[in-house]
Amino acid sequence: MSPIQTLRAGATRRVTLLPMTPMEQLRAGHTVRRVSQLLVGLWLYGTAMAMFIRAELGLDPWDVFHYGVQQHLGWSFGTVVIVVGALVLLLWIPLRQWPGLGTVANVFVIGIATDVMLGVLETPDALWLRWVLLLGGIVVNGIGGAMYIGSQYGPGPRDGLMTGLSLRTGLSIRLVRTSLEVTVLAVGWLLGGVVGFGTVLYAVLIGPAVQAFLPMLTVRVTPPSRLRHGIPDDSAVDGEGKGEDPVDTRAAQLAASDGQRPA
Repeated sequence: MSPIQTLRAGATRRVTLLPMTPMEQLRAGHTVRRVSQLLVGLWLYGTAMAMFIRAELGLDPWDVFHYGVQQHLGWSFGTVVIVVGALVLLLWIPLRQWPGLGTVANVFVIGIATDVMLGVLETPDALWLRWVLLLGGIVVNGIGGAMYIGSQYGPGPRDGLMTGLSLRTGLSIRLVRTSLEVTVLAVGWLLGGVVGFGTVLYAVLIGPAVQAFLPMLTVRVTPPSRLRHGIPDDSAVDGEGKGEDPVDTRAAQLAASDGQRPA
């Protein structure tokens, strides 16, 4: 099979994104692969964030906020990402959400990766190279987001906040997500965050990028509770983004936003 045929087969692969409790996530098997994929995916996510910053063409909404906060506190960008992620995670408590391994790892790994990669990358002098850096960052972000979501260890703090608010208020994911991102974008811009063409381009392309890679990178798992009771695994998302389970589809759609966020 040629590389192109392999990619096509992966993109059309039917995959399972199962709603699981934190304990079920830990006991769902394929631990070595899933943990490795989770950590690599989060590191790539942080790398992509560093690429966006060095491109200087605009950041995604949450990173506009992070950058704005950084201008006033003088902390490293990664430190701001970690602190904001931890504070957002505290908001899960009144929403009665339980974080998974991926949720906790998201708080720390992305921030550390961003600071490390900012020390490696520099802003190119040529404008066209900055655009290459931006577009490459979107691809890397899409791969990283699909990897950490596909590991099935729980959503990032910001994604979980969106799904939690949606479940508790009865509002649609689209409305909650849009409201939160417009709010953090506006506050971040007022604080001095960088908004530009890259902000718009990210908003348009990151969803399709994550959806393109998600079928190829999702690890098939079966929660122990389903194994014990013999419940068939019928929750799936295919390469065209069609999902049978509303929780899983929602989590996949939100992957693009969490500067992760997965963040």
